[in-house]
This record gives sequence, C-alpha cells and structure tokens, in this order.
Amino acid sequence: MLKEGHKHLSGLDEAVIKNVDACKQLSTITRTSLGPNGMNKMVINHLDKLFVTSDTATIVNELEIQHPAAKILVLAGKAQQEEIGDGANLVVSFAGELLQGAEELIRMGLHPNEIIIGYTKAINKRIIWDRGSVLTTLFLLQVVEILEGLVEQGSETMDVRNRDEVTLRMKAAVASKQYGQESILCPLIADACIQVFPKNPVNINVDNVRVAKLLGGGLQNCTTVRGMVLKGDTIGSIKRIEKSKMLQIFSLLAKSIGLLDVS
Repeated sequence: MLKEGHKHLSGLDEAVIKNVDACKQLSTITRTSLGPNGMNKMVINHLDKLFVTSDTATIVNELEIQHPAAKILVLAGKAQQEEIGDGANLVVSFAGELLQGAEELIRMGLHPNEIIIGYTKAINKRIIWDRGSVLTTLFLLQVVEILEGLVEQGSETMDVRNRDEVTLRMKAAVASKQYGQESILCPLIADACIQVFPKNPVNINVDNVRVAKLLGGGLQNCTTVRGMVLKGDTIGSIKRIEKSKMLQIFSLLAKSIGLLDVS
C-alpha cells in the first residue's frame, strides 16, 4: 500500500528522536542568522536561483524540506512572518532549543506527554533571574515595568498615517534585516505604506506595494513612486509626457520577448 522506497519507523529512538533531530538540524541552519549581526546564507533553489540573505522566511521558503516534522517548524515560521512580519527566525530557533531540552528529558525516561504538560505550564510562569542579590531582582522588576509602560504608551499613541511615527517604530524590524540602512529604507517604506493604506486597516493589501530594481546607482537613489513603474525604455522617441491619459495593453507576445516587464 505504500510507495517504493518508504521507511517504517517505530519506537522511541527511531521515531521520536529522529523527528527531534530533523527539527534541530533546521534550527541549527537558521539560528546563526538571528539578530542584526546574523550571518547571511547562500541558498540555491530548485530553479538554480541564488539567494544571499539572512531572512529566515526566505531561507525556509526556498529550502526543499521533505521531513514532516521539520515542515511543521517551517509552517510555524511562515505563520509568524505572515501575522507579524518578523520573528520567523526566533520561532524556529526557539522551537529547536525546546526540542533539544525535550530530547534530554526523553532519554532520562520521561514520556513526551509529560514534557508537553510541563512546557504548557511554563508558558504562564514568569521566571526572574536571581543570583541571590536583592538589587538584581529589583533592577529586573524595574526594567520589566519600564518595558511594559513603553509598550502600552506606544500602542496608545500610534498613528499609522503619521510618517514620523511609522518610521520610528519600523526601525527595529528593518534593522534586523538591513542593519545600518534603516535610516534610508524606513522613510521610503513608510511613504509607500501610507499611500496604499485604506480607511479600514484590516483591508490593507501588501501586494499594492511593489519593488522595481534598476541597474546602476545605490541605495541612496531609491525613491517612492505613486503609480505604476515599467522597467524598460520607450519604443518611440517620446520620453516624457505630463498630465496625459495612458492606455495599458498587456500582450503575451510582448511579455514573452521581453518588451514588457511590470513591477
């Protein structure tokens, strides 16, 4: 009933531990790219397209992961990326560390259900690191209160249509991907998002913002254009027209020979 070449695994060492090892191998690949100083990875997908990036969402999307247990981590990272827009690496790396700790407990004789119950209880616990010093505990409590106050204050005064506020709150996420370039990219991203932002924030469509890459120049030459950008030169001698009406005709023949490339 099964396909040729299948493998049937059973037992603790063959099934559970092998699943844990597969997830640990995936987290080992991504965890070195965590943070603003994370290392880039060179990924070549099935189309022989080269990617040099430290973005975990891009890495797991282009990797051809076949193991079922590792695919669960990939789905968790994708869900984090789609919901929040960042933190995919943290999800995969943290899950790998949890599974590594679970592997040690399994080898000690604990049942996987007992480990799941323990991890579930740990979610609702606040762990305060204390080296025996009262000052350390008080300092950490003050830091927690300050951080909670900043989060509450930022969420109350956030205006998604204010360019300065959007730019300020975006720097942390952009710096984790393009460290040192956030001061250039954040205003451009803020302008593009504000232009396509609907009245109801729930109805925002990220596909309304596109990136057109042109050869030459640098990051400082980037700009935001309200409208459509066609990569390519005009066929005729007319290069510039202001306050005109334009008819868009998409031809499969023109696209196939490279005359039309819309971004």
